[in-house]
Amino acid sequence: MGKHERIYHLVGWVLFLVCAAFFIASAVRSGDLLYLIGSIIFFVACISFVIPLVSNRRQPAALAQDGLWNGEDRGPRRSR
Repeated sequence: MGKHERIYHLVGWVLFLVCAAFFIASAVRSGDLLYLIGSIIFFVACISFVIPLVSNRRQPAALAQDGLWNGEDRGPRRSR
């Protein structure tokens, strides 16, 4: 993912977080417990999508191409 695309994704998810915060405030103001629970779940879900975008951990391109990133270790390579 390019730098500009990453920024656009991050801005979009931050806007979703702002919306979720307003939903939570509205639910508290109206006293609707079901609405509050749904809003909090929505807020937490949005945070789960933001975490990979702001993480400092970079994925090395070579490991990604080989399928060795995220614990997909295939063991030692053997030449045939």
